[in-house]
Amino acid sequence: MEYVFSNAAVARSFTAYLGTAVGVDAPSQWRITVHALPDGFNQVDLVAVAVILLITVCICYSTKESSVVNMVLTAVHVAFILFIIGMGFRHGDARNLTRPADPSRSPGGFFPHGAVGVFNGAAMVYLSYIGYDAVSTMAEEVQRPARDIPVGVSGSVVVVTVLYCLMAASMSMLLPYDAIDPEAPFSGAFKGRERCAWVSNVIGAGASLGILTSLMVAMLGQARYLCVIGRSGVMPAWLARVNPRTATPVNASAFLGVFTAALALFTELDILLNLVCIGTLFVFYMVANAVVYRRYVGGGGGARWPTLAFLLVFSLSALAFTLAWKLAPPEPRGVRAGLLAACAALAVTAVAAFQALVPQARVPELWGVPGMPWVPAASVFLNVFLLGSLDRPSYVRFAIFSAAALLVYVLYSVHASYDAEESGRLDVDGGGGKVQDEACTVV
Repeated sequence: MEYVFSNAAVARSFTAYLGTAVGVDAPSQWRITVHALPDGFNQVDLVAVAVILLITVCICYSTKESSVVNMVLTAVHVAFILFIIGMGFRHGDARNLTRPADPSRSPGGFFPHGAVGVFNGAAMVYLSYIGYDAVSTMAEEVQRPARDIPVGVSGSVVVVTVLYCLMAASMSMLLPYDAIDPEAPFSGAFKGRERCAWVSNVIGAGASLGILTSLMVAMLGQARYLCVIGRSGVMPAWLARVNPRTATPVNASAFLGVFTAALALFTELDILLNLVCIGTLFVFYMVANAVVYRRYVGGGGGARWPTLAFLLVFSLSALAFTLAWKLAPPEPRGVRAGLLAACAALAVTAVAAFQALVPQARVPELWGVPGMPWVPAASVFLNVFLLGSLDRPSYVRFAIFSAAALLVYVLYSVHASYDAEESGRLDVDGGGGKVQDEACTVV
């Protein structure tokens, strides 16, 4: 769900940036308004559908060739990013960091909406950190995954974080925050500027290439996810079938491509972004808990109940902190601060006590999360806190999709995966070929 929504959102933004590259107001001229559909789902975007289907065909054809194309696009994209950063700092004005475009309607200052606005923004841009786990999903395509996967994930996080912060700073200097175009912010910042109008077209072209890169990486990764899930029996084994000629999971790639294109056809960008954010935060929250459980319980039983008790207490303390932050009244003074301090103290005490009393059941052989259990605990706390920044409609939509997934899991996945394990059969593809577990190849 997380990958499908994010790819649909990225494809919708591709339309806006491509229009900027050729000097067209794409959202109004290239999208078809269907008045019979409800708001948020009535802008039909055929360009987004076309680009998703095109990339789907590419990743079905060959992983190697797709990776080569991705490397070329990435190199060009990084050059455009450096160009945008340079132009932003050159033509920007530091006064825009504190001065709004419309003071009568928008608050000013370096933090115009205070700490609440900062965390709300952090929850929204969290989707930028989706793609890193795509590196791990490509482990079957890597010659030395034990060495290369940790380096790839950690290195890309550091590099992209630095570039992201520089781009955010340059964007904030180019325009006051309340004048930024949400559809195409960087290219829109140079529209109407004397002697800089050409920059808008260049940025539009560069962003379009970057979007293609992002889509290709994400769609490669999500197909591998579904291939492994199908191989385990949790989803139909048909999805795990690997084409003998291309050595790619064609069925999974095609299924996800069509599903993503269907969402991108109708759904507005802000709705998709909210769904991506809540899905990403929830997944990262679950992964952080799983890291602690894996390290302290392992495969042999370990300290199962103390670990589960710690995870429950810590999550509840994070939830209490979040609720106090959002709901506690500012007056009388000190009450809110006291509640926040108490919740934070409870969380820190729980982590310290768990570290002192419960030994680790498993030590990673090659590479593992450092600073256990503090690092995953900080991730749990942050994700719970940022989840509290999202709006109610996002939770309603997320609950609907999660309920549908849970229903499939209970009615089909549990039984299918159990039967496959009991029979000693991983899965069989639609053509009768057995899919091997490690190489994901058909024999």
